[in-house]
Amino acid sequence: MEHEGPRLPTPRGPLSRGVDACLRGVGRLPRLEDVARAEVYGDDLQLALYLCYELHYRGFAGVPPEREWDPDLLRVRAAMEHRFLSALRTDAHVHDSVDEALAGLLVEPVEGTGVTHFLRDEGELWQVREYAAQRSLYHLKEADPHAWVLPRLYGRAKAAMAAVEFDEWGGGRADRVHAVLFADLMTDLGLDTTYGRYLDAASAEALVTVNMMSLFGLHRALRGALVGHFATVEITSSPGSRRLAEAMRRTGAGPAAEHFYDEHVEADAVHEQVVRHDVIGGLLEREPHLAPDVAFGVDATEFVEERFGARLLTDWRASRSSLREPLAREATHIS
Repeated sequence: MEHEGPRLPTPRGPLSRGVDACLRGVGRLPRLEDVARAEVYGDDLQLALYLCYELHYRGFAGVPPEREWDPDLLRVRAAMEHRFLSALRTDAHVHDSVDEALAGLLVEPVEGTGVTHFLRDEGELWQVREYAAQRSLYHLKEADPHAWVLPRLYGRAKAAMAAVEFDEWGGGRADRVHAVLFADLMTDLGLDTTYGRYLDAASAEALVTVNMMSLFGLHRALRGALVGHFATVEITSSPGSRRLAEAMRRTGAGPAAEHFYDEHVEADAVHEQVVRHDVIGGLLEREPHLAPDVAFGVDATEFVEERFGARLLTDWRASRSSLREPLAREATHIS
């Protein structure tokens, strides 16, 4: 029986080649020595991890659902996760205090230099399209990685997290689900809205941002880090979305593209307060020992987002694509 889902991407090295072979049922898994040698934030290890994690979401065409819990695959995944998490704890750790970790996020710099500032002030339509293609790996399943934490929370934290997630999923209206709104944005930009379509094109830095969400979400021991990550996303989303909405208007991206970010300006301003006061507050009220993990989740999110932004800006300022393969142009209003 053929299983529905996105097609498997092209491997990027021995790790992803071995995982791909396992999923296809045509070869052996990679060796643990391959895991130890791979660049931790590089294309091969990050794609291999993404393939493993995607089995918990929509899977892949032709891959039996039973692969999700294949014990040999899980052992290899655990080795990759150990390297990834260890690197994040070494490279991203800055704060032990939650208040200190959040303090920098709550102040907007007078002159920002990040990707959203660039796209608002000088970005071109081709760069907006590349940004959307890379972000589609997350936004076409927006809020799903964070849902894993719900069974791990209690009381006030659970209720508040569920309320925010309900908004992300459209408040009960299918046409307002944020993943659907992002697909509409992609249509405006002449992009293919097929789930997983741009996995082959996405950079390693983009894979890292999505893999970190799944890593935190799928492990109960990392529930504090997931909450810290989610708080960072919500706190930074409203001002960033305002800049991106302006970028969409300035580049003529289209009404649905503008609407996606306009929607996030207002919604995430409210979500920020709920997450800080009730999700984090409720979690630490019951489990104060998780404070360092929450701070780590904040720091790790800033770290991976800064790496992703640096990759985009380095390529764009050199007038080259940030993608591994060029974008096709679908039939839309864009000429």
